Amino acid sequence: MIFESMDRIVFAGDSVTDMGSKNPVGEGLFDNVGRSYVRVIENLLAVCYPEIKVRITNSGISGNTSRALLQRFDRDVVDLKPNWVSICIGINDVWRQFDSPAIPDEQIMPEEYERNVESMILKVKDSVKGIFLLSPYYMEPNREDMMRKRMDEYVAVCKKLAEKHGCIFVDFQRMYEEYCSVRHSSYVAWDRVHPNQVGATLMAREFLKHCDFDYNH
Repeated sequence: MIFESMDRIVFAGDSVTDMGSKNPVGEGLFDNVGRSYVRVIENLLAVCYPEIKVRITNSGISGNTSRALLQRFDRDVVDLKPNWVSICIGINDVWRQFDSPAIPDEQIMPEEYERNVESMILKVKDSVKGIFLLSPYYMEPNREDMMRKRMDEYVAVCKKLAEKHGCIFVDFQRMYEEYCSVRHSSYVAWDRVHPNQVGATLMAREFLKHCDFDYNH
């Protein structure tokens, strides 16, 4: 397993990371870390690797675009001196183009999205053990759906940046596409974005696939 005792992992993102966590930074006892994939990851690390003490910090805030996350990235990520950073952002960058089409100043186009995410990477690249780039997603298996087609552009940006900077790329879009070929997206999220606990568990499992995680440790 790639994490060592006393490592700190900071998970930055929007509502799918936040899911009721304490804002701006949630960790520790009770529900401070929220109910997202971050909580499931914390649970599985504690259950399967009780001898390794990993500090899990949730820096997700609902509604964030990549622009909003970048604006608070120093305070809520860099200043926490993490050993590992996870970035999951972009859903709202795309969503605002469809649910608020008459408000262009709230829409983040692919070019700005790439600049924003790359700026986040560069802020921590030289001071952490590793960076996870978690793709945005839309739980729609039809790739010709307008929002799904647009989302794929942002997923491609994430993959490109991960390859450029040696980040660990976690493809949630591919994972959900495969799952939704068997079960309808309503089983996971009515709005095709905000996952229930089934979705949170799927996301945690996909993340841990990249961490040399052994469930039978």
